[in-house]
Amino acid sequence: MALTPTETRELLASLGHTPKRFLGQNFLVDGNIVRKSLELARIAPGDTVVEIGPGLGTLTGALLEAGASVWAVERDRTLHGHLEAGLAARHAGKLHLAEGDAVLMPLAGLPAESAPGCKVVANLPYAISTPWMDAVLSGPLPSRMVLMLQREAAQRYSAVPGSRSFGAISIFLQAAYDIAPGHRVSASCFYPRPDVDSALLHLVRKDAPHVFTPGQKALVRRCFQQRRKQIGAVIREGLPGREKEWTELLRTEGYSTTVRAEAIPVPIWIRLASGPSGPA
Repeated sequence: MALTPTETRELLASLGHTPKRFLGQNFLVDGNIVRKSLELARIAPGDTVVEIGPGLGTLTGALLEAGASVWAVERDRTLHGHLEAGLAARHAGKLHLAEGDAVLMPLAGLPAESAPGCKVVANLPYAISTPWMDAVLSGPLPSRMVLMLQREAAQRYSAVPGSRSFGAISIFLQAAYDIAPGHRVSASCFYPRPDVDSALLHLVRKDAPHVFTPGQKALVRRCFQQRRKQIGAVIREGLPGREKEWTELLRTEGYSTTVRAEAIPVPIWIRLASGPSGPA
């Protein structure tokens, strides 16, 4: 059950804690959004779930009550201590709570062999959303993710080719996940109230997901660094030795080298980044 804004304010006061903007500490105070998150993630007894930044434990408690085992990482020492003394003590063996940086622990310490079967349900701070996503997309990949994000980030991840928001992170994510219907979330669902609205982004792992290697990611990012340039110019200036290969592949797919990087769809980016031999 989500705490009301008043209950949240009183609990924070009892902990002597002031929400930190740089950590994106906007606490969920709407039980309907908690239920919607679990519904989209299809949480069932026995599921293994990763949570990022559990905060006061509202979502964490709902996941545990639904029968899931939860692996969570919290950077804030005060909130980590609150969770450790409360939820972790009451749910020993079911809540695995780590203190640390989620970018360095993208799946909260969950063993790699368990990652492909896990789900991620999290309220992601804006400041870490892209580096965290990039870390998760390095694999192994969770089966399903339901992420609370600022609308700007959700739009960037789900952007279609040809739009101004379409970029490298859109490509990396959409190569591995299908974007299922999500849910818009008002700023009034949080305490303190953020300046912008949020969205639940619902991601389902593809049957044959592609995971870009670090080298492939660097190559794609290089192409978007000067996104107003035609891709032919980008290739000539930044990718010596690959101009003929890329030109032929683009022509085969019906594109000329006068297009810009943002106009090229995800399947072609997979082929371009993977080289002549195709995806690994």
